[in-house]
Amino acid sequence: MCRVLKVSSSGYYKWVKNRPNDGESNIDDKDFLIRTEFNRFNKKYGSPKLSESLRSKGYDISQSSIARRMRKMSLCARKKKKYMKTTDSDHDYKVADNLLDQNFTSYSPNAVWVSDITYIATVTGWMYLVIILDLFSRKIVSWQTSETLERYFVLEALNLAILRRNPSKGLIFHSDRGVQYACHDFKDALERNGFLQSMSAKGNCYDNAVAESFFKILKYELIDDYKFYGKEDLDRVLFKKIDMEYNRQRIHSTI
Repeated sequence: MCRVLKVSSSGYYKWVKNRPNDGESNIDDKDFLIRTEFNRFNKKYGSPKLSESLRSKGYDISQSSIARRMRKMSLCARKKKKYMKTTDSDHDYKVADNLLDQNFTSYSPNAVWVSDITYIATVTGWMYLVIILDLFSRKIVSWQTSETLERYFVLEALNLAILRRNPSKGLIFHSDRGVQYACHDFKDALERNGFLQSMSAKGNCYDNAVAESFFKILKYELIDDYKFYGKEDLDRVLFKKIDMEYNRQRIHSTI
């Protein structure tokens, strides 16, 4: 490495021996690290997550120090926007019992999946996104987009999740009371795989809080700043944001 970088081995060891620790680091270096990490996450992370992110890279900078430096640099995480819900529970299908009962702790993968649907604006009109999330790891095991709220794209997401994870019988699948989850086609798919269906109480968003929280994170941290030109463009960005960033890089405070 010294030969490649054209430095002497003695000079390298001298640098290792004398380099300052974090407490002695130059303030400008800290500011540079904080600003770089702040911009890397699109100006959406505050001091708690910036502290965790920098710590994971070997920089032991306290949260209070980061908060203080952010105030001096006028760095402030962007505020969240409010969004409407899209659940259509006005149907005649039988509603499943709430097996989850707001217990969002899972001790093994593929034991409890939660799902929800949201909408995203594009130049060509509204697009709809369904996700299936594993409570154990908070990983999005599958997602699909659609130009309509027909049940088929929710079934596609379920089939993809099963193909990827091959879960055992007894898995609890929790969602709201939307017609896409209550219809016969979806219930039959759950029964064929030996899954147990669970549904939130009517009008109680807290019963599906983890899925709701994911959508808030997605829209706030990841896609608020994008202008989508159609389904293909949306799918491309969602693949990057969900599969590459949220599932692999984002700091999950719960776990």
